[in-house]
Amino acid sequence: MLKPISVSALTGVLKEFLESAFPSVCVEGEITNFRDHSASGHIYFSLKDDKSQIRCTLWKWSRRILRFMPENGMKVVITGQIRVYERGGDYQLNVQSVEPSGIGALQVAFEQLKERLAMEGLFDEERKRPLPPFPDTIGIVTAEGGAALRDMISVLKRRMPSVRILVSPAKVQGEGAALEIAEAIEMLNEQGEADLIIVGRGGGSIEDFWAFNEETVAYAIFRSAIPVISAVGHEVDYTIADFTADLRAPTPSAAAELAVRNRDDLILQIKSQIDTVASALYQLVALKKERLERLMKSASLTRPWEMVEPHYQRLDHVMRLFRAHLLACLENGRTRFSNGAVRLQALNPLAVLSRGYSVTLKAGKVVTHIGQCAEGDELQTRLQVGSLVSVVTKIIPES
Repeated sequence: MLKPISVSALTGVLKEFLESAFPSVCVEGEITNFRDHSASGHIYFSLKDDKSQIRCTLWKWSRRILRFMPENGMKVVITGQIRVYERGGDYQLNVQSVEPSGIGALQVAFEQLKERLAMEGLFDEERKRPLPPFPDTIGIVTAEGGAALRDMISVLKRRMPSVRILVSPAKVQGEGAALEIAEAIEMLNEQGEADLIIVGRGGGSIEDFWAFNEETVAYAIFRSAIPVISAVGHEVDYTIADFTADLRAPTPSAAAELAVRNRDDLILQIKSQIDTVASALYQLVALKKERLERLMKSASLTRPWEMVEPHYQRLDHVMRLFRAHLLACLENGRTRFSNGAVRLQALNPLAVLSRGYSVTLKAGKVVTHIGQCAEGDELQTRLQVGSLVSVVTKIIPES
């Protein structure tokens, strides 16, 4: 008969066996029940397949291993250690590394960061600024002494020898590179001397230029008050810095060509414009000269009196018409005045008195009817010359 043992003893044996038998395991499965505890910093999730699942824990001190953020439904390959917890009799996997299944972790991290920064507006075309057409000073952020720096300086000086170059050196790969690149961009902004900034490096693997995929660099480019050209790797390489910058150049040398105009081309263009302006001025002067010569030969300058004489004749004619019209108006007015005076005299009541008629007044009012008077009333009779005062002694009605 088997001797019974305690639950704790059994769990202890299983713990010792499992943890010693599987010091490190590599498991592939799909993430589910993902929980990111922001307060503690720990991450908890389960890894499952179509038959089983196992709980997993990623402690906060191990989060630095993550190049991307795991999500529910993501198929991953996890390396970790089996741990048995005696109190609950449970076992789980303490995660040491996480890699996407079938696609690189860096590519997943790139896509996740690209999507997040795009939602924040860092890639919006509306905020991208045009490059200055004739920059006096160009700032360069790249590795000091690198081939990319030599290429950019060579192209800049060949195309525009007068351009001033400010180099703000920074590591372009490895640990701490992203921070140095961001600080170099900020330093050029603080100095305020550069009209344009080129940020870049030569070619390499995705790991080599991963610093240009860090959000620290993206935010530094986004906050830059100076327009930025991103020139990372070769033509086929795209980084987060390329999407954030005001302009992407396929290579550092191409960035230098985009930054400044070719002096020789400018000189030829200016000469061509000078020739065009000179030719236009010559044609204009010739046209004005020809017009002046025609004017000098015109009758208005050679025989000016011929132009004045018709106007004198017209003026005389107008004056004659005006004088005749004025006299006619005066005569017409005189006639109208005389006729009016005659009519007015005919209407004058005093004129009637000269023909033997008189006007009788009572208290200053004209008497026209016997009903206005009574016997004994005093009347005044107005004659042509003088007036009579009489008293009514008798009223005779009209027969």
